[in-house]
Amino acid sequence: MISTDYTNNSRIKRKIYGIIGAAITLIVPFFLMIDNHNDHLESDQSFCPFKMVTGFPCPGCGITKSLVYFYHGDLYKSISYHILGPFVIAFCWLTIIVLVTEIVTKKEYFTKYMYNRKLAYSLAYFLAFYHFIRLILFVKNNSIDDILHQSIWF
Repeated sequence: MISTDYTNNSRIKRKIYGIIGAAITLIVPFFLMIDNHNDHLESDQSFCPFKMVTGFPCPGCGITKSLVYFYHGDLYKSISYHILGPFVIAFCWLTIIVLVTEIVTKKEYFTKYMYNRKLAYSLAYFLAFYHFIRLILFVKNNSIDDILHQSIWF
C-alpha cells in the first residue's frame, strides 16, 4: 500500500527541482551577459561536448548565446543563434509561475499539455527539422578546416 504523503512529497520535490532547473536556465546566461564586456561570446570556444568532439553543432547549440543576446535586447542576434532562445525564456518563466502556483494551491494545472504525446512529437519534429536546416547551412558556410578547428582536435 502506498501512502499519499509519499506521493505528495515526491511530486513537491519534482516541482521544486523543476523550479530550480528553470531558475538556473535563466540565471546562468544573465551572469554571462554581465561578464560580456568586450563581446567575447562571438569568439569563445563552445562548451558543448558534441561540438567539441565533432566540430558540428548539436540541436541545442547556441541556446545559451541566444539567451545572452536576448538579455542584451538584441532579438535578431538572439534568434540567429537559436530560434528557440526567446521561447526558452518564456517557457522557464511560465514553468516557475505554474509550479509555484501548484505548490501553493495544491492543484495541478496544464497536466494534459505537459504529458501530451502529440505535442512532444511535434516539438521533436520541429527541432529535428530546424537542426537539419542548421547543419546544411553550417556545412555550406564552413570549410572542413573551419569545422575541425571548432573541435578540440586542433
